[in-house]
Amino acid sequence: MQFGSYEKVEEAIWDLVDKEIIQGEFMQSLLAGEWNAEQVSEFALQYSYYSRNFPRVLGAAIAAVLPEDDWWVGLVDNLWDEAGRGNPRAYHSRLYHTFLQSAAPHIPTNEKYVPDYPVAPAPIVAVDTFIQFLQQATPLEAMAAVGFGSELFAGKVMGLIGEGLSHPNYMRDGKLLNVTFWKAHADQHEPRHYQLCKNVLERFEAEEDLQAMYRAGAYIVKAEANLYNGIFERMKSYV
Repeated sequence: MQFGSYEKVEEAIWDLVDKEIIQGEFMQSLLAGEWNAEQVSEFALQYSYYSRNFPRVLGAAIAAVLPEDDWWVGLVDNLWDEAGRGNPRAYHSRLYHTFLQSAAPHIPTNEKYVPDYPVAPAPIVAVDTFIQFLQQATPLEAMAAVGFGSELFAGKVMGLIGEGLSHPNYMRDGKLLNVTFWKAHADQHEPRHYQLCKNVLERFEAEEDLQAMYRAGAYIVKAEANLYNGIFERMKSYV
């Protein structure tokens, strides 16, 4: 595959995201309102591991890029969002907890919002895959892994998850699930996070660099698709 321009890499990643995630069984069944209450709970409980470990991913990315302001500041901005930009009430762990409580009210959590529930292999593998890639990546590969492998499409995917979870079939005790966590990412955070990565990535115009960016992004896209597919396979036992 030849690219020739940055825009072509974006298009190729979007095609992969559409095929591997958006059109996948996980997303399409969610949007159709096909999950039962136990499946909604299982998704919320398993994804909580990935969500609370994402700051570690960003830390690994910061360690992997060049020690120059325009490389690391955008990643730190992303990490600062995870910390609610200094407001404890807006910590992403706390935002996720509001969703988790509405989706799995029968499972207790500790003071750090960690549910008392076993973690399945899929989210553990997803986090480990991302961090291990970053530990061996070049600065360009690391930035592309975050930019193309996550932030480019995270707003779209998380927005769709929030839309799907708002389906009336998933109501609990006559109330819709609390999807503030998902909407905040879709509406506010991810577009800015991607733009900050793009400000660095779009400087690299050589075909070999475009190829390297695509490979890094595609590797992480597939790892995220495996996360959703793995969780969904586990959810199938709750029929």
